[in-house]
Amino acid sequence: MTLAAQATASRGAPVTEPARGHRPGGEPHRCDLLVLGGGAAGIAAARAGARRGVQTVLVQEGRIGGECTFTGCVPSKTLIEAAGQGLSFAQAVTRMRAAIETIAAAESAEVLAAEGIDVVSGRGNFTGPRTVTVGGQSIRARRAVIATGSRPQVPPIDGLPHVSFLTNESVFDLTDLPSSVAILGGGAVGCELAQALRRFGAEVHLVEAQRRLLPKEEPEASAVLADVFTREGVVVHLGTRATRADQSVPGGPIRLLLEGGGDVRAAALVVAVGRQPNGADLHPLAAGVELDGRGHVRTDGYLRTTARGVYAAGDVTGKMLFTHAADEMGRLAVHNAFGHLRRRRFDLSVVPWVTFCDPEVARVGMDEHTAAAHGGRVATLPMAAVDRAVIADRTEGFVKLLAGPRPMLGSLGGGKLLGGTIVAPRAGELVHEIALGMQANVFAGRLAQTVHAYPTWSTAVRQAAAQLFMEVDGRQARAAQRTRPD
Repeated sequence: MTLAAQATASRGAPVTEPARGHRPGGEPHRCDLLVLGGGAAGIAAARAGARRGVQTVLVQEGRIGGECTFTGCVPSKTLIEAAGQGLSFAQAVTRMRAAIETIAAAESAEVLAAEGIDVVSGRGNFTGPRTVTVGGQSIRARRAVIATGSRPQVPPIDGLPHVSFLTNESVFDLTDLPSSVAILGGGAVGCELAQALRRFGAEVHLVEAQRRLLPKEEPEASAVLADVFTREGVVVHLGTRATRADQSVPGGPIRLLLEGGGDVRAAALVVAVGRQPNGADLHPLAAGVELDGRGHVRTDGYLRTTARGVYAAGDVTGKMLFTHAADEMGRLAVHNAFGHLRRRRFDLSVVPWVTFCDPEVARVGMDEHTAAAHGGRVATLPMAAVDRAVIADRTEGFVKLLAGPRPMLGSLGGGKLLGGTIVAPRAGELVHEIALGMQANVFAGRLAQTVHAYPTWSTAVRQAAAQLFMEVDGRQARAAQRTRPD
């Protein structure tokens, strides 16, 4: 019988067969790899362990799949896609639930068990070095990976705890479209939800404390998205903080008081101001695992924690809060845990990310402000100069390509790719050409030398790269400038 069944037995279910891995005298079950958390990072780590042939135990409280499958990427992108296709909210919800179940089925406990992974349901708490307890069962591992993810952050706004607000963990439970929605937070999650709900027909107010949407992106990207939102009827409040939330009747309208006067009234409130890690609940200090000031598990470039033999991956590290980054970290953590002298660093600089609004905002590597400190050059191409964008009548957006000098070679061959930002309907697809060039450390000029099919969206990348060598339609690469205050 599996360790999963042992944990079930400890909660009162009958067990008739002997427990695999049982140790007499209360000794812990032993395994090679213990993974805490069944989200993207945890699944990747567990599967990496199984592929290596090491005995792997995955501990997860709740359904396997975690935030991304049930309350993150899958439901949000399904709603966005459905809204863009003109479906009703009810139709979108049906499609969303079907998508969740289809994707969840490929990573269920049964599927993982068939791959050789012992899945235990429950919350794991550290009781010593690489030792946890789950449902009364003690497990000790040669190596452990912490992949417990994150949860929505709730800001300290007066009255907010007494208001029935939504987060990404609950907004996708809606079955009926609210007539009006107030969204706190103009980052990726807030912007994606704002546009989708508006396209379904809700009145939407988006409140962002910073002076622009998507504050971590290039200012030009923020400006494009703000213009699109205004045209589509999303009411955007920038440089504005909510000071109080009121709801006089449970389930009734919610009122947000804004800094400097004024208010927003809506039938529903969504809080999307960021994430906080799920690390402290594990009793990490019992294992020698230290947390930083924000509660993230401290890790080095190899994803090692402060405890020998314990690694961490995904949101809980605070390194990069994206599903694909978590997946990469999960696999890399296991590689480093068992790879001995062949360890590899997690390189954030070549991992792209996308905000799935319409147009999409995609980014990899440095922004212009950072590239300026590295002697970077900037090639910018408006989508209005791209024939495919003209054909599609989707000329909002741009490609911004960043390149810097190579040691000894300077800007020969276009120099070294430092990063790029793309705002376009297919930006999330286009950005990977830049990411591949960075990963392979090719000369930036290779993007210009590569023949692209016409007329495709990706020709925009080639047109931008050509500016590193010559003037193209009056545009040529320029020196990078600092674009925000230090």
